[in-house]
Parts: sequence; C-alpha cells; structure tokens
Amino acid sequence: MALTLPDFPWDTIAEFADRARAHPDGIVDLSVGSPVDPTPAFIREALAAATDAHSYPQTAGSVPLREAIVAWYARRRGVELTVANVLPTIGSKELVSLLPLLLGLGEGDVVVQPTLAYPTYAIGAALVGATVLSSDDPAAWPSTTRLIWLNSPSNPDGRVRSVDSLRAAVVRARELGAVIVNDECYAELNWTSESGATYAATPSILDPYVLQGSRDHVLSVYSLSKQSNLAGYRAGFVAGSSDLIDEILAVRKHIGLMPPAPVQAAMVAALGNDEHVVAQRAIYRARRGRLMTALLAAGFTIDASDAGLYLWATRGEDALETISWLADRGILAAPGSFYGDDPAIHVRLALTATDADIARAADRLAAVV
Repeated sequence: MALTLPDFPWDTIAEFADRARAHPDGIVDLSVGSPVDPTPAFIREALAAATDAHSYPQTAGSVPLREAIVAWYARRRGVELTVANVLPTIGSKELVSLLPLLLGLGEGDVVVQPTLAYPTYAIGAALVGATVLSSDDPAAWPSTTRLIWLNSPSNPDGRVRSVDSLRAAVVRARELGAVIVNDECYAELNWTSESGATYAATPSILDPYVLQGSRDHVLSVYSLSKQSNLAGYRAGFVAGSSDLIDEILAVRKHIGLMPPAPVQAAMVAALGNDEHVVAQRAIYRARRGRLMTALLAAGFTIDASDAGLYLWATRGEDALETISWLADRGILAAPGSFYGDDPAIHVRLALTATDADIARAADRLAAVV
C-alpha cells in the first residue's frame, strides 16, 4: 500500500539552485543546515578506539553513555535524571519521524505541531495515518490529541519558549492525556546570552518548574549533530518519563533501532566535553554576525532568530521572489513555505557554511547596497 506523503520540499527549489550555480563565482548554498566544520579530533579518536564492535550494541545504550547523557542534562540543562529516563537514538530525525509509530498512534489520532515546523513532524503522523494540526495555542488542541510536538529553540525561526510557555503546554497535554515532546536540538546555540549555564537562556521541557514534580507524559529530544559536528554519526537521544522510555525501548528492540557501539563511544566523549561546544558556538556566532549585518544593510528584516543555526529573514514580499532575488546573486536559501509560513514572506538562511562562503554571501549582498 503506497503512503500519501508530501513532495520532498527541496525538489521545489531546484530551478533556483541551478540559477545560483550559474553565478560566475559559484553558488553559496545556505539552504540546508548541514555542518561543514570538522568533527573534533578527540571524538574521532573515541570512535576509532571502539571499532572492535563484534557484539550487538545495546538498544538501551551502554551504561557509560546513559550516565553521560544524565550528567549532561544536569550540567547543561539544569535537569536531574536517572539512567532509566534516557535512551540513545540514531540521530534525532528517526525518533521524530517514528515516534507516532512507536507510541501506537493511528487513524483518528491528532498530532499537534508548531505553526512553523520542520517537515518531519508531519511525516511521522502521515506514516501512521494520523491527522496533523498546526497550532501554538494549547487551548486549541482538541480532545483527540495524542502527541504534541514543541520545538524550542525553533527551526526555522529560532524562537525560544519561556518556562511559563512550556509549563502551560505541559499542563494542557496532561489534561488531554497526550504525550508532549520538545525538540531541543539547538539549545546550546542560543545567541541572547553568554551565560555558561545554557538553561538560563534556553529552558528545557524537563525543567523542574515546567514538570511540577512529575515527568509523566513528557519527553525531550536532543542531537549532537550541530553542537559537536556529528551529523554523519547519527547521534541523538531522548529523555523524560521512564514509562515512555520503557515503551519506546521495547518497540525499538524488536525493530533493531540501536546506535552502533563506536558511535555510542563517540557520544560519551562528546557529552563529557563542553569546551569544543563553546569553540563551535563562537564560530557560528561570528558567521551569524557577518551574515546578519549584510542582510540588514541590503534591506532585509530579521525576525526572531534568537537561537539555532538560521536567520529568518524577509524583504516583505513573497518568499519565492526573495529566493529568486538571492539566486540571481548566487545565494540559495529555503523559502518559508517549507515550514508553514503563511503567507510565506520569509526565507531561512543557514549559518552552516564555511567562513569563506559566508564572506562571499556577505560581499554579494554588500554589492547590492
């Protein structure tokens, strides 16, 4: 039986990509958030040292990995957990897309996603025949809601929810008997604070104030792809209610969803080292500053964009007109229509490009001025 899925969105801007590639000095591709900086050497060394992986890895994760995840949440997110509350995943995207299936959702169930949303939340609902509702208002979530996705910091627009906002969403989810999950993958990349304590700027859905004494129905999803340049490793994890973790784990055991043992070892190394994240954040902050300055000078407005690896920009026109305007200057971005921007007047520009490419984009924008 064929599934009815939306078209792969990036296919719809192929003509603009071709036009940008035709620029005399080549394309600057800011459309996709794929890291370009090297994986830190100490993480690669940890992976290499663990390549004698003759046994099946544990689906639940090795004890050192689970302990490293617990320690990271305490140190970087201000959240106290035990190993029963955490589970490694093969990156975060597979968990996001498969969670409706892992939780047993189906036809007649509603999956809520943000009004501006990364497409994978809807794909996960489509895989099980559930209905998607795009809504940021807890009061509008219907009684048939079974899964609620939050995304703070948000992709695409970089908005960060307050602890009060997270708490109100959790209260409503529990009223509905729905599972609520915050996709927190950009938490370490918050541009509004230099504070060493990330949770001061980027609250987690597992914050004690949000939970009010119970993790019931609540999960946090995270990835090391951006902060540690591990996109190619597929290194993520989920944390929260031990009952939900047990339920998810039981299904994952049967379908063989286990991160490879060398990747688990690399994750332990990455989670135990904050210095490389600080260094990577400084690199992205510099790229962000240069690109933002150039966009503002060229007449763009930057909305939100307080965290994450994107600038949510507009010229006050249809997004595809802006995409076309940028393509003529050899720059490729993603239109807001990919994420539900309605009317679509924004474009998303990624900071995951080399310093040289960010400089080229800034120079081309400066030439307009």
